[in-house]
Amino acid sequence: MSAGDVGTATGPVVRRLAARIRPPLLPLGILLILADALGVLRWTALLGIAVLLGAGLLERVRPPAAPLRVVESPVRGPWRALNSPATKVPSHGTHGLGQTWAIDLVLDPPDGSRPELGSGGQWRRPEEYPAFGTPLLSPVDGVVVRVHQRRRDHRARSGWVSLLYLIVVEGFVRSFGGARWIAGNHVVVRADDGVHAALVHLRRGSVRVRPGERVAAGQQLAECGNSGNSSEPHLHVQLCDSPHLAAAGGLPMAFRAGAPDGTDGLPANGELLGARPGPDA
Repeated sequence: MSAGDVGTATGPVVRRLAARIRPPLLPLGILLILADALGVLRWTALLGIAVLLGAGLLERVRPPAAPLRVVESPVRGPWRALNSPATKVPSHGTHGLGQTWAIDLVLDPPDGSRPELGSGGQWRRPEEYPAFGTPLLSPVDGVVVRVHQRRRDHRARSGWVSLLYLIVVEGFVRSFGGARWIAGNHVVVRADDGVHAALVHLRRGSVRVRPGERVAAGQQLAECGNSGNSSEPHLHVQLCDSPHLAAAGGLPMAFRAGAPDGTDGLPANGELLGARPGPDA
């Protein structure tokens, strides 16, 4: 049964419940297995395995059906799409953390200043990437409901070995820390219709707004960084039904004039965003 089949077979209440009980199951399952292995508790390994299998099944439950919302682009300039819902859904391979229709954007100027994977060392400084420190804008009119900006901007995983380390080791470890460790620095804005827009992997200390502050679409919220579970400086942006990413269900979105042909939409993997030319364009 596919992820879409699971989502079709369950109602909105079940799908919302799945999103909210999913986050603690992974660490709980690991702890139960470790407790048995260390002799702290008896016969808990099988229970831990069952919990992990349950967490995996819940990752396949789609969020409730919702209408497509058109929002403003959060960036200006030649940004290229990665992990786009225009290519596949769920875009990041999971429905967890409200990521079903999330998209990653990397700044990719025509002068070739964005380093290619494997072209240099394994751990490039984030300042070597053109996206680092660039302004990020609110895609909606609304009120800021969450701000987190304490995570450091780590070096990019710029080689195949370091990228594999990020996927296999770092991502697994960060999952124990919860959504803040995975998302890194982030801002969540509640739009006037109740939908939440999340901008993720921001530069530490760059957030310009505070919780409770009203913002307008197009207003700068922060700068692009490389915090959390990020391989290089980029923006991860999504719409979801809760300000708490750990318990959020994703919502479909499109950027105004964001498709490569200039219509409302999103670029597919490898395509350039069509909206908001840079200030020098």
